[in-house]
Amino acid sequence: MVQREPNSEEEIDVLSCTVRSVIFTNEENGYTVLSVEDTEGAEQKMTGIFPYAWPGESITAYGRWITHGTYGRQFEAESSERSTPEDERSVFSYLASGAVKGIGPVTAGQIVEKFGSRALTVLEQEPHRLAEIRGISLSKAEKIAREYRRQLGLKKLVLLLSGSGIAPEYAVRMYRFFGDDALDLLRANPYLLTADGIGAPFGAADRLAEELGIEDTDPNRIRAGVLFVLRHNERNGHCFIPYGKLCAASAEQLSLTAEDVTPVMEEMAEQGDLVREQIAGQDACYLEDMYRAERETAERIAAMVQKLPNTTLNLEKLIDECEAEQGMHFAELQKQILRYAAQNRILAVTGGPGTGKTTSLRAVLKLYERMGLKTLLAAPTGRAAKRMAELTGTEAATIHRMLGAKLSEESMDLVFTKNREDPLNCDALIVDECSMVDIRLMHALLEALPLSARLVLVGDAAQLPAVGPGDVFSAILRSEAVPTVMLTEIFRQQESSRIVRNAHMIHSGEHPNLSENTGDFFRLQRLQAGSVADTVVELCSTRLPQKMHIPAAEIQVLSPTRKGECGTRELNRLLQAALNPPAAEKKERAVGEVVFREGDRLIQTRNDYNVLWECADGSSGLGVFNGDIGILKSINPEEKNLTVDFDGRLATYDFEALSDLEHAWALTVHKAQGCEYRAVVLALSDSSRRLLTRTVLYTAVTRAKELLIMVGNENTAFRMIDNVAPSRRYNALRIRIREACGK
Repeated sequence: MVQREPNSEEEIDVLSCTVRSVIFTNEENGYTVLSVEDTEGAEQKMTGIFPYAWPGESITAYGRWITHGTYGRQFEAESSERSTPEDERSVFSYLASGAVKGIGPVTAGQIVEKFGSRALTVLEQEPHRLAEIRGISLSKAEKIAREYRRQLGLKKLVLLLSGSGIAPEYAVRMYRFFGDDALDLLRANPYLLTADGIGAPFGAADRLAEELGIEDTDPNRIRAGVLFVLRHNERNGHCFIPYGKLCAASAEQLSLTAEDVTPVMEEMAEQGDLVREQIAGQDACYLEDMYRAERETAERIAAMVQKLPNTTLNLEKLIDECEAEQGMHFAELQKQILRYAAQNRILAVTGGPGTGKTTSLRAVLKLYERMGLKTLLAAPTGRAAKRMAELTGTEAATIHRMLGAKLSEESMDLVFTKNREDPLNCDALIVDECSMVDIRLMHALLEALPLSARLVLVGDAAQLPAVGPGDVFSAILRSEAVPTVMLTEIFRQQESSRIVRNAHMIHSGEHPNLSENTGDFFRLQRLQAGSVADTVVELCSTRLPQKMHIPAAEIQVLSPTRKGECGTRELNRLLQAALNPPAAEKKERAVGEVVFREGDRLIQTRNDYNVLWECADGSSGLGVFNGDIGILKSINPEEKNLTVDFDGRLATYDFEALSDLEHAWALTVHKAQGCEYRAVVLALSDSSRRLLTRTVLYTAVTRAKELLIMVGNENTAFRMIDNVAPSRRYNALRIRIREACGK
């Protein structure tokens, strides 16, 4: 219970104070609890939005005194004015607190003893003078100064954004993108917050723009609104939006009329920011790079279809040799795959579980070896690439790593070091899990592929489409222009697998007998969401490890949704408590309501090309990608960072970048695409109809290799099977391929 001290409604209390310590801070929204010293030297408690507050800082806060039922008397700040420390005592408190990396209490004492109250001015304007202090080299002085300037610049950004209620994480991203120029750029154009890689909600930028006095009809605002709508729809899988829908959606987003928006859209089209084209029966509006990616992908595929390789091989003899080497007899469709792979420059192979895709992939690899072709293997995710390597005995890489993905220093856009000017060194490329590849990634892949090289695309078209824009693999198959083999026969060694049989029934729209709890597929009927969650935790923590000897590390919990009692957020909280509880030897770091603990299983939630990683052999690099899963190895409070082990790559994250990490004991089905797990526990409960679809259920079931346990109401599963709900994605790749091939 909170009681406000007597005061007139108009009167605002003022507290002038110096920060003594930070008791708690929520790094997502900046809410902070401070211990402060008032002008009379008395210690007080103060709460409010004080992102990046440090001991020694002076604050004049405006708000009210309250009495909290648990925490007692404290000052509740509604607004504040903050200034850097000025007297020697405050400067020492600030530096000794660890606010600046590389400065601890001893070094802080030396700096203040040397420069007195001017210490912070020296840090900012004359950092080379730190080298006058014994034990501080010129290089160390420069490193300390860089960190101080970074912290100061970031703090100014956070203060500007927090005044408009914008989360500090966007200030961190702005600073990482634009450095010391971020503040000036943001004041000139607050809609930079909505740019790719920063990703703030449009409403957040709008609030800041209003604070800065920018008019609702400002062309920059309208332009940003249109681009925001297009980017938002990219995240829903669309490559373009019909002109009328884009105009209406943008006007609604901006609370303007179509008449306000249309002139700016026309200007954007004239300047090339938008590309407008009549295709697929639509007046399509693309972002320029999206248009180029779709058009050039279609053109390159058509060129590969039309220009056949020169082959004078005894193909049937080669197939016989591949059979002998693998000690098996290929089915006729698998032989057809080998013939197509030898006779064409592009081939698509699709099929469900147990139909021989892996065997076919290995056979094509052996065929290319016998033909003397240097072949590379790739997959969209790290786990898929690792599985591909294990199944073939040949090294495989993620597409991003193979292409050398990084951020451009000039534009901060994603670029690939492998391209037309510096193509991949290969004669052939085999890509697995192609249903996950979006149009931008396919475009980059084809750009980097030598003109004479062959390409084999392998995937399951029945799975969920890529998270990104386009429906590339499906469009290639449906174009009927690319040589394609569809594997349909379940091989004898897979016939006994209920995972395989039930997956095919789900795909066909049939209802499996879920009460038949035998083999590798089980259903535990639970009618209440809370009971589903409790059973999932019990399975992972005790039943499967103890009774079936499956370690928790080899179990993956899946859910169609993030929200609710059976969503991944709540399941991860429960699974962390059961599988990695607090312990004296485990360090922790709280970010809002989420606690990161040494030993946690984590997933990277977006591509970050600036994260540094190192391997035990001394190799190192930059970049961690969306979907990478690792273990939190260590937390370093002094350096303000933590280390995550991604399959031997030790990646270091500053505390400010933790918004890109989530717990991964439970994943959404979408996040599990491209991965295969020894055991999958699928949590089902009522959720959005949009998420409870046949494709989601099919994708979830096909993630399990040895064991699938479905926990929930079987009627939910049946509703998912009956809910075909095809998602319409605005894209024209299929039509472009057909047109480029003259069909």
